[in-house]
Amino acid sequence: MEDPIQAPSLGTKPLIRALEGHSQPTPPIWLMRQAGRYLPEYRAVREKAGGFLDLCFNPELAAEVTLQPIRRFGFDAAILFSDILVMPLALGRKVEFLVGEGPKLEPMEDASALASMHERIDATVFAPIYETVSRVKSQLDQQTTLIGFCGAPWTVATYMVAGHGTSDQAPARLFAYRDPQNFTKIIDRLVQGSIDYLVGQLKAGADVVQIFDTWAGVLSPEQFDRWCIEPTRKIVDGVRAQIPGAKIIGFPRGAGAMALPYVEITGVDGIGLDWMYPRSLAQDILQSRVAVQGNVDPLALLAGGDALDREVDDVMTLSEGPLIFNLGHGILPATPIAHVERMLKRVRG
Repeated sequence: MEDPIQAPSLGTKPLIRALEGHSQPTPPIWLMRQAGRYLPEYRAVREKAGGFLDLCFNPELAAEVTLQPIRRFGFDAAILFSDILVMPLALGRKVEFLVGEGPKLEPMEDASALASMHERIDATVFAPIYETVSRVKSQLDQQTTLIGFCGAPWTVATYMVAGHGTSDQAPARLFAYRDPQNFTKIIDRLVQGSIDYLVGQLKAGADVVQIFDTWAGVLSPEQFDRWCIEPTRKIVDGVRAQIPGAKIIGFPRGAGAMALPYVEITGVDGIGLDWMYPRSLAQDILQSRVAVQGNVDPLALLAGGDALDREVDDVMTLSEGPLIFNLGHGILPATPIAHVERMLKRVRG
């Protein structure tokens, strides 16, 4: 086993300072899906790339779209342009993105599908993504944080089982209830794959990694413990076993009352909050333990005007503690650029 790599000191970067527990008069800001269809420069590159996965696995073009929002807005962090469903590809499953339909995978309807799923990731699949990380890192200044990411095992598994996204991810929930032993095998392979993938991104130059659990909110409290909290804890521990001090943000969308045990058990440095989470609770319960990230309603950003101003001001009440200003989920494609500029101006005074 290789000797652990100590995470470098990054305390001068505003986002890292927030994750270290520091409040700042002007909190660091970045937006989930900040490289995306609301930007004309992104749409131009997307058309040039061809398919969506072609863009994800083209280091030159993926680096370009990662950097576009930094050039335009001066965000405090760049987040790697990729997708959470590159993980099933590295585990031997077929994944494609169809125009107007979203992701399509080979469904895993029962335990027999495990036979065609690798036990460990094929590292060559991720090589272009690591190159993208390195390219982006070389072009960022000393104040801008580079964020890598993966999908959380539960959320990735929901797509793998159903073969596509659903309104409530019932296929995966049923699999987990009916056959928890084999569902655990799927989750365990995703846990190990996520550890390897995040360590690879950190070694390539990422300063921070985020674990996206977009579908955590459909789970009951007991299932949330088993399929969201425990796998995330294992990933955090596994990454830090190889890179002590690695900075990790968790985003368990829809966690609600489970946000506190998520923070206490997983060991994340920051928690991303959706717009449904009460900011008073974030201030009273969470910020004494970790940085909070969020949680502007993406629809408020789309609406703009006074509604956006009120939303921004309300989130800014959290700046007395460690805060990373962000949305409660990804920016919507129809969002006007002028609204993003207005939000930035208000946050930065």
